[in-house]
Amino acid sequence: MTPHTVLPIAPAALASLRTLDDAGRACLPYEDPEGGAPLRCCLRRSAPGERIALVAYAPLRRWAAETGADPGAYDEQGPVFIHAADCGGPAAAAGHPFAHSGALRTARRYDKAGHILGGRVLALGEDPDTEVERALAEAFADPLTALVHVRAAEFGCYLFEVRRG
Repeated sequence: MTPHTVLPIAPAALASLRTLDDAGRACLPYEDPEGGAPLRCCLRRSAPGERIALVAYAPLRRWAAETGADPGAYDEQGPVFIHAADCGGPAAAAGHPFAHSGALRTARRYDKAGHILGGRVLALGEDPDTEVERALAEAFADPLTALVHVRAAEFGCYLFEVRRG
């Protein structure tokens, strides 16, 4: 059994983001001409022609509202791609989302107050799923780690959240 769970953006947050994003901007859906956008609602890449939106998302702020934490200055927001309408979330899939050879990822650890405990840069090689799994196991080996945000190192963009259990 995996001691942690990979999570997309929650359905309630997605419903809100499809109206007004976390920066207070209206959602502006468009047809993706090329595909390949990393969708945080279903944890897969978009296909050409899908209706998507680029919105500002504050993952730690959303988590803190759920848990009563106060991340203070660690609260941040950034761009994420989502489907313009409900997509039903992720399909069951093996491996970690957006993990492929050559990708640069960061695994940033937070405590229950929402403060950063540390992070790790991952240069994914021949076995990206095993490398991500190893980094997550290492992160959750620290009992103070409440959650981990996995991000694209190249752009700093939030990709997904990982929680205990």
